[in-house]
Amino acid sequence: MAYPLRRVAALGVCALLALPAWASAQGPTVDTPDSDRVPESTSLGPVPGSGGTRGGAPADISTILGGRPGPSVPRVPTSVNRPGPGMGMGPTPGVTLPAVVPFTEAPLYGPLSVPTEAADDGPANGLTIDMAIERLVGENLDLRAQYHEIPKARADILTASLRANPIFYADSQLIPYGSYTQDRPGGATQYDVNITYPLDVSHKRQARTAVASQAKRVIEAQYQDAVRQQIDHLYTAYVEALGARETLRYAEASTTGLVQLLDKTQKLFKGGEKTRGDVERIRIQYDSARIGQSDAEEALRAAKSRLAPLLRMNPIEAENLELRGTINDLAPLPPPNGDLFQIAMNSRADFVALRLGIRLAEADVKLAHAERFQDIYVLYQPYTFQNNTPFGTKSAHSWALGVTVPMPIYNRNQGNIQRAQTNVSQTKTQLAAAELRILTEVRQAEREYHVSRAAVEQIERGLLPGARKVRDEILRRYNQGEAALVDYLLAQRDYNDIVRQYRDTQVRHRRSMFALNTAVGMRILP
Repeated sequence: MAYPLRRVAALGVCALLALPAWASAQGPTVDTPDSDRVPESTSLGPVPGSGGTRGGAPADISTILGGRPGPSVPRVPTSVNRPGPGMGMGPTPGVTLPAVVPFTEAPLYGPLSVPTEAADDGPANGLTIDMAIERLVGENLDLRAQYHEIPKARADILTASLRANPIFYADSQLIPYGSYTQDRPGGATQYDVNITYPLDVSHKRQARTAVASQAKRVIEAQYQDAVRQQIDHLYTAYVEALGARETLRYAEASTTGLVQLLDKTQKLFKGGEKTRGDVERIRIQYDSARIGQSDAEEALRAAKSRLAPLLRMNPIEAENLELRGTINDLAPLPPPNGDLFQIAMNSRADFVALRLGIRLAEADVKLAHAERFQDIYVLYQPYTFQNNTPFGTKSAHSWALGVTVPMPIYNRNQGNIQRAQTNVSQTKTQLAAAELRILTEVRQAEREYHVSRAAVEQIERGLLPGARKVRDEILRRYNQGEAALVDYLLAQRDYNDIVRQYRDTQVRHRRSMFALNTAVGMRILP
């Protein structure tokens, strides 16, 4: 018996050593419920169209088919009798999308005045919004982390496309307790080596690969939408910094004007035309303006520092950053609402992701249909040795060939098919809901743009010139001794309120321009 055992062992070792040469990059043959699933959710959020063939038939204990010894018994798992679990994996861990950045500013103190000189857009080498967007896409750490979902999706395609490995099996059968005799006949003792190879007759591997490929396209669109949302956060922080810089300009103009008024009042006091109380009141206004200017400088530094995490900058570097831009609207009017909606339907990455999600769901239906039929297992048994030595006869060698075909009498995947078909309908409903939501967002963004633009024009043409005219007239009369200081202070307060409203409305309108870009998913306004 020692000789055939050594020969069987040698054949087994040789077969095992030969497997890696022709089975490299192969997946396991025995089914595992979650080894080849497309993720239903990633760090980019839920994957549209991924809720199809989840679960599968109830799992049972894997045993080996065949209940009798012999040279051609198939050695395959009982999982061939039940449908696969479909494509999909549990949610993968990862970073979440950043929360919406609120528009906040430090409270304003002290009087404000519109500068007489033209608005300064900043130094020529300052950071423009285009440069900021380019840096955001290349350096933002949140986007870098979310980008890793794309190579992970490529890895899912590789996993889905792997072929099953063959199964090597060796055994010894009819080994007696003791030895066979004429009084206790049996045998002969038999040694088998066989290889079983699965054949994917329903093209499940191709269907799994198609599902994983569609899932990658959805995730790529989701990443593009994450970029869109991060650019919107950048818009908010950038406009906040521009508004803070404009506030500082207004505060500096107010301080300069009060310095001139204080000098003139002091001269009039020395000439006996004004009282010390007049001088002190102007000085109080001047001190208030200085405090307001200091607060505006700090608000500008704080606004710039909020760009640091978005642009991956050192906080000190961000505080010293110079911006090149304006809060004034110098652009032509955007296209009409109907054109904006069509642009959004073609450009919004979240809408594109849902459209691709329908294709993913349809591919999932094809996979569910393919999984109705399990693999056919072809058995090749190249070596069988029957030891007839105990009977005084010559031992025999033989080979065997067999096939195991699961009989599809019952469609055990019909629940998964229905689920996948329902998921297609569900994804289409989500697409219709997204279309209505995007239409509403575009309409609201367009209305906010026009309303805020009209408000800026109304303040520039009516309120601001009128308030300035009233203030200047009372200042002239005050300098000539025809009006009291309190009259000028009241006029200055009214003018200051209008300037604040003008500044706030300018910032609001500039933000609405960027919000319209975000709503349509394309840069249509500078």
